[in-house]
Amino acid sequence: MARAKNVLWIMCDQLRYDYLGCTGHPTLKTPNIDAMTRRGVLFSKAYVQSPICGPSRMSFYTGRYMRSHGSHWNGWPLRVGEPTLGDHLKKIGVRNVLVGKTHMAPDLEGMKALGIPPESMIGVHVAECGFEPYERDDGLHPTGRPRPKYDEYLRQHGFEASNPWEHWANSGAAEDGSLQNGWLLVHADKAARVPDEHSETPYMTRRAMDFISEAETDGRPWCLHLSYIKPHWPYIAPEPYASMYSTDDMIPVIRSERERQNPHPVFGAYMDMRYSRNMARDEAREKVIPTYMGLITQIDDQMGVLMKFLEARGLLDTTMIVFTSDHGDYLGDHWMGEKDLFHEQSAKIPLIIIDPSQEADATRGTRSDALVEGIDLAPTFVDYFGGKVPGHILEGRSLLPLLRGEKPEWRKVAFSEYDYAMQDVRLKLNQPIERCRLFMVFDGRWKYIHASGFRPMLYDLETDPDEYLDRGDDPECAGIIARLQAELFDWALHPSDHITTPREKIAAYADNQLQVKGGVLIGIWDEKELAAIKDGIAQRAKM
Repeated sequence: MARAKNVLWIMCDQLRYDYLGCTGHPTLKTPNIDAMTRRGVLFSKAYVQSPICGPSRMSFYTGRYMRSHGSHWNGWPLRVGEPTLGDHLKKIGVRNVLVGKTHMAPDLEGMKALGIPPESMIGVHVAECGFEPYERDDGLHPTGRPRPKYDEYLRQHGFEASNPWEHWANSGAAEDGSLQNGWLLVHADKAARVPDEHSETPYMTRRAMDFISEAETDGRPWCLHLSYIKPHWPYIAPEPYASMYSTDDMIPVIRSERERQNPHPVFGAYMDMRYSRNMARDEAREKVIPTYMGLITQIDDQMGVLMKFLEARGLLDTTMIVFTSDHGDYLGDHWMGEKDLFHEQSAKIPLIIIDPSQEADATRGTRSDALVEGIDLAPTFVDYFGGKVPGHILEGRSLLPLLRGEKPEWRKVAFSEYDYAMQDVRLKLNQPIERCRLFMVFDGRWKYIHASGFRPMLYDLETDPDEYLDRGDDPECAGIIARLQAELFDWALHPSDHITTPREKIAAYADNQLQVKGGVLIGIWDEKELAAIKDGIAQRAKM
C-alpha cells in the first residue's frame, strides 16, 4: 500500500526573512534550513496578513484575511463557527495536530450561547482553532498564568523552581547565583540557566517526533503544525548558542535620520513606543541581536535532527515540509522594536516549501518571486491532500501550481492589515477605536499603506529598497497612490463572506432557473412566456 501523505508545517515566532543564510545573511549559520531550500522552493516575496502574532496566525489557520475572520489582536477569540484549516482537513480524513504555539483564544461566550461545553469534543475543536492539541504551549508563562507541561518536564529533570519556565529556561545567573531576568533586554547577552537539550526548542522538536512516532500506528494522514516559540522574546539562549555570535556578526542597522524628521504620525507614534526607544539604542541591539541569531541557529540544528528523523522513517518521500514565520522583528531597524508596521523587517517572512511529489522535481532548489500571502498555505494543504479547495471560504490560493512549475495567472498585489486600538498609539494619536486601522497594499515594487484618519504612506522598493523615504505626500506619486487605493477599495468590497453557500450553488440557481423550476413564477406575463422559459430550461439540461 502507498503511504499516506502528510504535511509538516514548521513555524517560528518572530523570525525575519533576512535572518537566514539562504536569504542572504552573511554570518548567520543555518546550513540545515539552507539545505531545505535545495529540496524545495524559497518564496522571496511572502507576506503575513497582519504583522503581529494573533491576527497573523488566525489568518494562517483560517486561510482568511483579518477583515474576514475578525480576530484583530492577541487574545481576541476566533468566533465560534469561523471555518479553520482543521475543519477543511477533517472533511477529507486528515488529522490537524498542534505541537507548540497558536495564540488561539476560545470564544467562551459564543460556546456558552450555543450550549457547547468547552471540555467536550466539539468544544476542544473550537477552542483550539481546529487543531488536535498534542501539546500546546504559547511560550509566555509569567508567574500567575496557567502553567505549561514544559514546567513539569523541567522539574522532572531537576530544574526546580516556582516558575521553571522563567527561572531556568528564560533567565541567566549572576556570579553570586542570583537570577538575571531574561525578560529584561540588559540580560539578553547572558546564557540561559537551562542546558541546550532541556531548552524549549529541542523540547518541542522531541514532542513533534513523539507525535509522528505514535501516528505511524494510527495510519491516518496528518498535518502537524510544529510551532516554535523562539526566536521571539524573551531574548535569551542556552549555551553554546548564547556565545555563538558577537557584535562582529551583526549586519548594519537599517535606519536613517531622515525617518525621524517629520515622520508620518502613526510611524512617529510607534518610534516613540518604549520597546522602540530601547531597541533603537546601539547598546540594546548589541545585546539582543547576537542572541537572536543564536536562537535561530538552535532552530536550524533542530531542523537537522528533525530531517534525519523523517528520513530514517521513510517519511521524506510523502511529507510536504513547510518552514515559515508568523512575522518579523525590527531589531532596531527604522528606529523600531517589535513588529507592528509593514516594513520588510516586519511584514515579510521566510517561506520554504518542499513538495515531495514528482511533479515538483523541476522546481527544486529554485526561488519564486511571486507575491505570496500567509493565507495561501491552507488551500495548498487541502490541495496537496487531494481535497477540493472551498474558494468561497478560503481567500488564499493553492501554491501547488507554483511548486510544480506551472505558470498560473497570479495576484498582482498582496494585502496586510493592522489594528492598533489596543496599544498606547491610539491614545497618542487620539484616534477612535474603530479608526485605528492600517492596510498595506504591495505590488512588488510600491508599498502603499492606508492609515485611517491620516495621509497614506508610500515606499518605492525599487529605488529605495531600505524604505527610508516615505512618499505618501509626494504629488508626483499621486497616480500610484490612486492605483493602489483602487486595489484596496476593490479588495475591501469583495470579501469571501458567503461561507455557507458555495459558488457552485449560487451559479446553479440562475444558470438552471431553479426559481422557476421550484414553481416560483415571478413577473411572468402569460402561459406562452412560461412555456418558452421551460423550453429554455429543457434545452440547457440537454447540453
